[in-house]
Amino acid sequence: MSSQVRLRLLPKARCLFDDPVQVKVAGLRSKQMVTMRARTTDEKGEMFSSSATYRADGNGEIDLDKDPSLSGTYVGVEPMGLLWSMKPHNLHKRFQKTNALIPHVVKISVHEEGEEGETLAEVINERLMMADEVIRQPVKEGNIRGVLFTPPGPGPFPAVLDLYTSGGGLSEKRASVLANRGFVVLTIALYGHDDMPKNVREINLDYFEEAIEFLKKQDKVGSKGVGLITLSKSGDLALSIASYLSGAQAIVWINGHSANTLLPLCYKKSQILPPLMFDKNKIIPAESGAIIIKYGMHDPLAEENRATLIPIEKAKGRFLFVASEEDLNWDSLGYAKEMMDRLKRHGKDNFESLIYPGAGHYLEPPYGPYCPSSFHGIVKQIVMWGGEPKSHAAAEVHMWGKILEFFRTNLSCDAKNGNAKL
Repeated sequence: MSSQVRLRLLPKARCLFDDPVQVKVAGLRSKQMVTMRARTTDEKGEMFSSSATYRADGNGEIDLDKDPSLSGTYVGVEPMGLLWSMKPHNLHKRFQKTNALIPHVVKISVHEEGEEGETLAEVINERLMMADEVIRQPVKEGNIRGVLFTPPGPGPFPAVLDLYTSGGGLSEKRASVLANRGFVVLTIALYGHDDMPKNVREINLDYFEEAIEFLKKQDKVGSKGVGLITLSKSGDLALSIASYLSGAQAIVWINGHSANTLLPLCYKKSQILPPLMFDKNKIIPAESGAIIIKYGMHDPLAEENRATLIPIEKAKGRFLFVASEEDLNWDSLGYAKEMMDRLKRHGKDNFESLIYPGAGHYLEPPYGPYCPSSFHGIVKQIVMWGGEPKSHAAAEVHMWGKILEFFRTNLSCDAKNGNAKL
C-alpha cells in the first residue's frame, strides 16, 4: 500500500448500522483514476462486493459526497453507493444479518485503476447492529420466543413490537437498529425458533396479545400503546392485531397484503379469518432462473374471497402504509390503495402513506446490500423481489427517517433524547 494515499471515513469508521459515513481519499496524483472497492461477508459466509471508478481532482483528492462514480456497480454521486450496491458472489443470495451481537464489517479500499490494481489504502467500516449501551435480552416467557432490546438511560421509552418474522424465524437486525434510536423493541418468532414447532397450520392472535402485554409491562416502557413494524406477510398480521386486539397504537405496514394470507387466523381457539391462497399456475419464469410470483395471490376483492379481507376500519391505531411500485412479490401498492380507499369510505383519516417508484419488495433499514432475488421461505423457490438498486436504496433512506418520525409522533412518549451512544 502507498504510504502517501490516505483513505478516511468521517466522522469515524465505527458507526451504527443506519448511519451514513463520508468517504474521502487524499494523497493521489492530480486527476488520477482509481478504483474504489467494498467487501463484506454475511453470517452465512456469503461474500458481497462492489466497485466504482473515480477521478481525483487537481489536488489528488476524492470525496464521495460530491464526486461521481464514472463506472462500476453504480454511477453518479452516491455517497453510500459502495455499501448498497454490493452484490453477492453467488447468484440469488440475500444479505443475512440477523444476530445483533455481530457488527456489519465492511472493508473499503482504493486501488490503482483496473481489475488487479495495486491496493493504495484501505480502512474497516464497523457498522454496529447494536450500540454499546443497548441491552439485549433473549425472551422465553410463556409462549413468547424472541429478543428484547432496551435503550440506555432511565426512560420512559416508546415500545415497538417488530414482526419481521422472516420465514417464521427470528431476525434481530431491525429491532436492534430501532432500539439504538430510543425504542424498547421486542422482536418475536412465529415458528421454527428455539423450541417452537417447525411448521404451523394456523396463526393465533393470542400469541401477539401475549407479546404486547409483555412489552407494555417492561419497566422502561412509557407509551400507552405499542408500535408495530412489519414486512411482507407480517403486514397482514399487524392489520389483524390492530383490528381485533387493543394496544396497537401506531402500525407500520411495509409491502404487505390487505387480506389474511396463506394460513387461517384464529383467536381464543376459534377461526376469525380464512386464508387467501396462492395459485402456483400464475408463476412467471424469469430469465435469471428465478420466478415472478406477483400475480399468484387470488383477488381479495372477488366475492368468493372477501371474507379474507381484514376489517381495518375497526382499528383505533394510526397506520403508515409503505408500498413499492416495483414490488414483484405481490401487488403491495394495489393493496395499500384499496385499504386507504376503504378507510376513507368509512370516514377514517387515521392513515398516511409512502409510495416509492423504482423500489422492490425488501425495504429494510438503509445501507445494506440491495437484493434483487433470493430463496422464498414459503414458496420454496428463488423469486424476484423487484426494484432498481439506486431507487431502492434511496427509498430505504427516506422510509427509515419517516418510520422513526411516525413512531415518535404517534406513540405517546418522548423519545427525542433516546439515541444510544457508540
